[in-house]
Amino acid sequence: MYVASALELRDGDRERLRAVTRSTTASAGLVQRARIVLLASDGVPNTEIAARTGSTRPTVLKWRGRYEDAGIVGLGDLPRPGRAPEIDEVSVLAETLADKGKPPAELGVTHWSSRLMATRLGISFATVARIWRKWNIQPHRIETFKFSTDPELEPKIRDVVGLYLNPPANAVVVSVDEKSQIQALDRTQLALPLRPGLPERQTHDYVRHGTTTLFAALEVATGRISADACYPRHSNVEFLAFLKRVAKAHPRVKLHIVVDNYATHKHPEIQKWLDKNTRITLHFTPTSCSWLNMVEIFFGIITRQAIRRGTFTSVSDLETAIRDFIDAYNDRAKPFTWTATDDDIITKINRKITSDTRH
Repeated sequence: MYVASALELRDGDRERLRAVTRSTTASAGLVQRARIVLLASDGVPNTEIAARTGSTRPTVLKWRGRYEDAGIVGLGDLPRPGRAPEIDEVSVLAETLADKGKPPAELGVTHWSSRLMATRLGISFATVARIWRKWNIQPHRIETFKFSTDPELEPKIRDVVGLYLNPPANAVVVSVDEKSQIQALDRTQLALPLRPGLPERQTHDYVRHGTTTLFAALEVATGRISADACYPRHSNVEFLAFLKRVAKAHPRVKLHIVVDNYATHKHPEIQKWLDKNTRITLHFTPTSCSWLNMVEIFFGIITRQAIRRGTFTSVSDLETAIRDFIDAYNDRAKPFTWTATDDDIITKINRKITSDTRH
């Protein structure tokens, strides 16, 4: 019977092939081919090589021949015949954005998913997802917006932003608002503490012990809360009482107070009090622009750091926690830096309005 002669290896290939057989990352096919070539170099008959490697004699002959022709490079996979499939990205994007990005009504869904789009186009959902990522298309996300209809939009923006960027000399600017309906929530079980690999855990259900409304005045120059109070309601009575606290916290000085367009802030009783206290001036943010009120930044901070994850057995417990937080916050408070000019804001608002497809 004919026995093939030992396969002659190129210089240095034996160690390289052995390294392939020991590799934990090389493909199983490549490891098998390396073993075939190594056994062939030791003079092992082709039939025995096939038995040892779990292949067939024609396979052994194939990889012996590939190595003889091209060395280790010849053990790799050759390009498969046929043309690589081409995906028309433009078609995928056009279909995704057609009809304002809304799927046909017969599908009964509000937005596309990669699997729905893949089924519609006859391609894989992974391809659709890759194209969406490349072009930053996110059908699953939605953002909200609102245009102010205030007829005095521009002058109010210039007034409030002017106070932030160029406060009047020898005057104090404070930002005032109320955070209403803060709930005193008591979890039904004790929270499970933070541990390595596990966040703090709370029960999803709770007992509601009532609500309170936090009134706060943020001093723009220092970032401190210069006055605060919790009331069960937030009518003009409570707002007037709070204005008096703010005035008492800043005596004998011109006081400019930024507030939003809540009707309570414009109540006749408020106006009557302002007429008697001419050193105090209210400045109103435009309708639907309460984000211009700097104290809203503080409300976001206290919500995240003291209220949302808190457990309170009563409204009194909640109000104590709020006061404790404000006391500690004032010790480390720094002024918020307002950077957007009134022209920047107005230009951006006008750009959004003119780009709205309804116009």
